[in-house]
Amino acid sequence: MHPGVSPVDGLNEALSVFVELRPRLFGIAYRVLGSAAEAEDVVQEAWLRWQRTDRSGVVNAAAFLSSTTTRLAINVAQSARVRRETYIGPWLPEPVDTSNDPAVGAENAEALELALLLVLERLSPTERAAYVLREAFDYAYADIAAMLRLTPVNVRKVVSRARRHLAAEQRETVDAAEHRELLDAFVAAARRGDVTSLEALLTPDAVSLSDGNGMRGAARVPVLGRARVANLSTAYPRFWPTVEVRPVQANGRSGVLLIRDGRPSTFMTVAATRRGIHQVMWIFTPEKIAAFLSSRARRDHACDWSSAPVAPSVAGLVSAVPAT
Repeated sequence: MHPGVSPVDGLNEALSVFVELRPRLFGIAYRVLGSAAEAEDVVQEAWLRWQRTDRSGVVNAAAFLSSTTTRLAINVAQSARVRRETYIGPWLPEPVDTSNDPAVGAENAEALELALLLVLERLSPTERAAYVLREAFDYAYADIAAMLRLTPVNVRKVVSRARRHLAAEQRETVDAAEHRELLDAFVAAARRGDVTSLEALLTPDAVSLSDGNGMRGAARVPVLGRARVANLSTAYPRFWPTVEVRPVQANGRSGVLLIRDGRPSTFMTVAATRRGIHQVMWIFTPEKIAAFLSSRARRDHACDWSSAPVAPSVAGLVSAVPAT
């Protein structure tokens, strides 16, 4: 706060700065964590720290808040890796609505598709953060080094290692229009129970992943192979006739929400190359469906951050991170 500025005016100025930067902060945290709910918690804690800090000594608010958010996200990611070891069945990132903000606060939509976020989970939290800051937000190596408390030379090595790992794991994807066509064709064939058409859409090594954390009806292991994935998608004759299919935009790609008895029950999308669909992703976990619906309602406007306490789910984790 500048000399001569009242505490109320200083807080209003701090809030204005924070609200302007909030989409970027959420984008950083979400890409590092793969969880919209955890990212919101991190952004909330960053706001609380921004309130408490002596802002008169902050030369660059964007750098301060980006650095704080990144370190908080890394800390939460380290704990999340341990928690996910007890997750029942495949774990998938939480989808976020991108109909209003296609790049989710970034310079571009890099590191946003669900399939890529899933691959990013195989990197260490620090590698993930370095890659995200460089590729999605175009930060200079020197700035990333300051955020991660590494040397610029080490940051270059970390980003290069992350790129090599992702290049080995990631497949070249189709554009958004072709992705929508493939998804629509898959859903239409599944609703008809047309196994032959489904197999024609799938690659030989296709995999189906169901995130249900032990829920009944959700496959607890990946289902591998064209024939098995096609059969699984039509295995329950009463499944498709009882749901309404609603198209959505999630993570820069097309997806569908399946509505049963008036309530969203399942999110589904695919990952595809020009050879066909190689990954089918189903999310049944209620908390993740709720997080997606919350992301649809999120708007980049001022809210009463000053009165919001840090969420219990992340309070113990972020408290271990030293102030920037």
